[in-house]
Amino acid sequence: MAVYSITNQKGGVGKSTTCASLGTALTEKGKKVLLVDLDPQAGLTTVLGFNPDSFETTIYNALLYPEKQIIKEIIKKTKVDNLYFTPSNLDLSGAEGELLGEIGWDRNLKEALSPILNDFDFVLIDCPPSLGVLTTNALMAAERVIIPVQTEYLSFRSLKQLNSIISKVKAKGNPALKEKVLRTMHNTRTIHSRETSEELEKLFKGKIYKTLVKRTIKFADSALAGEPILVFARKSDGALAYRELAEEIIHEQKTNH
Repeated sequence: MAVYSITNQKGGVGKSTTCASLGTALTEKGKKVLLVDLDPQAGLTTVLGFNPDSFETTIYNALLYPEKQIIKEIIKKTKVDNLYFTPSNLDLSGAEGELLGEIGWDRNLKEALSPILNDFDFVLIDCPPSLGVLTTNALMAAERVIIPVQTEYLSFRSLKQLNSIISKVKAKGNPALKEKVLRTMHNTRTIHSRETSEELEKLFKGKIYKTLVKRTIKFADSALAGEPILVFARKSDGALAYRELAEEIIHEQKTNH
């Protein structure tokens, strides 16, 4: 099972969209995928067409009591074949304070996922827009990090702090962790977006996906419909971009690059 964390403490860069869209694209390639909503705002749960408040047991319970193997009870089917998810809601916001008092608090998610290691080809973790306890747990559980970055200069500011956290996680107990940047919300009509995209290619040479996700209203429309864009608008530029990303992901797993 390949575990990916989708992380950026800057909000509105397309983390939940990437998680749902990439997950769906991977199922089209014959993969069985689990999406983990690790954000108290439950953006991923909502994007998939579910009401976060309708779940009594969520990833919060699995995270707090990993030894009870609650993860098996909370995995739900989505509307897409071979695509599953673990829901979240505001209960998860209390996990930060509760976990900090425990020994090995940063490994709870990794332990929680261990009982289903052989059940899925990919696990994609949608992180909250912060660099606290939840994101650290996600980074400790993952083998790779996808960093969605909007192609605007202001997005650069968040990367330095995130890279610092990733370095600490590598030093602390996950030395094999690899990170790659995914350019999102790209506006092909502006020089600003093109220049930012080129700058990202220079700064993250060898650590950036070739896929470029363009800005489109279709993402907002698909979220409102509660369907991943590959279901809502199969032939849209957004859907095609995430199919390209899925191919890159599968290739890097085969080649370990």
